[in-house]
Amino acid sequence: MALNYPVRIAIAGAAGRTGYSLVFRIANGGLFGHDRSVALSLLDLPAAAGRLEACALELTDCAFPLLATLHVSTDPVQAFRDADWVILLGGQPVHVKPTHRLDLLKENAPVMIGHARAINHVAPMARVLVVTSPCNTNCLVAMTHAHDVPKDHWFALNQHIRMRAIAMVAAKTGAPVTQVTRLTVWGNNSETAYVDLQNARVGNKPALQVISEPDWYWKVLEPTISGRFHKALRIGGATPAGSAAQAIMMTIRAITTPTPFEHWLGAGVLSDGSYGVPRGLVFGFPLITSDGKSWSVAQGLYLDAHAHERIAQNIAELEHEASAVSHLLGRT
Repeated sequence: MALNYPVRIAIAGAAGRTGYSLVFRIANGGLFGHDRSVALSLLDLPAAAGRLEACALELTDCAFPLLATLHVSTDPVQAFRDADWVILLGGQPVHVKPTHRLDLLKENAPVMIGHARAINHVAPMARVLVVTSPCNTNCLVAMTHAHDVPKDHWFALNQHIRMRAIAMVAAKTGAPVTQVTRLTVWGNNSETAYVDLQNARVGNKPALQVISEPDWYWKVLEPTISGRFHKALRIGGATPAGSAAQAIMMTIRAITTPTPFEHWLGAGVLSDGSYGVPRGLVFGFPLITSDGKSWSVAQGLYLDAHAHERIAQNIAELEHEASAVSHLLGRT
């Protein structure tokens, strides 16, 4: 039997491909389990109102037992009111034709400001997952315009990079994906992201020991991970929606579930200075939660000279992005 009170989930940009891939899975219990009902609030622009209504009709026709209520709106204040979780998908998508990250950021950051102010006004205790690209700096911009929302309630998505790396390590070693653990994505959600296998494990053994081919990381994994998103975009003609939806669900599930011993989850969060990352950047870290409510950065991980170099590269990229939209940053 589902618990009496539903989890209230608001999704901005719900009429898009990722939103469409996501909402049916949430309504069917894929996010918070089959004993917890959900209340969905779907938001998009007025121009997408027809697709939003059509999506709502489909959700209703599915007669999901766990879907307690369903609301659609083109007004962020109405959509976000009293939300427990807000998932920000809305904004200009990445196109097949190359778009500079800074141009995309300058288009999407103002959208984040409007959403953040609405969240601050009607759902200050919500937890927020920013997916809109470039999500790390969009998350930073948004949180500076939502002063009443706790800073540790903001997250930027990087799980899709982590999933790609886990899938590749599993295929290389012949292990099930569930046996690839402790893999970390440090830094920005971009081609620069540092995929850390030094601290990863396959079963009970260090991942690099199981792989046993030193050049595989440099020659295969790194370039494949770096180019995977754009390869899928080029072949399919649109941003990958199914894997993005899975990454969103895995991230929220990990944040809201106590972390198993000697494991960690991954997301971009506001840096507290750990591992030499300057405070004030939204940076991908290994995270742990003991209660599914609060979290901390996993400490004491080994980082060699190459790891420090790659982390520094990500710091520089994120500082450059933050500088490009410094005029849009509210007070911290």
